[in-house]
Amino acid sequence: MAKGKNQHVVKHPDGWAVKGAGNSKATKVTRTQAQAIDKAENIARNQKSDTKIHGENGKIRAGNSYGNDPCPPKDKK
Repeated sequence: MAKGKNQHVVKHPDGWAVKGAGNSKATKVTRTQAQAIDKAENIARNQKSDTKIHGENGKIRAGNSYGNDPCPPKDKK
């Protein structure tokens, strides 16, 4: 299965938006960042892609991979 677009959570005039990488329009706009992160994670899991969480300043502050991670964790819990 092909990997989907990374999902970015970014500040929006109406709250927070989930945008696919390279998209000009938001996939979803929510009131809170937590709601946007939840939506982005669901999309990323379905598409086997990554999330990129941006802070209020626009810089990426967190993220997660839901696809084939080229650097998987070494500890096997």
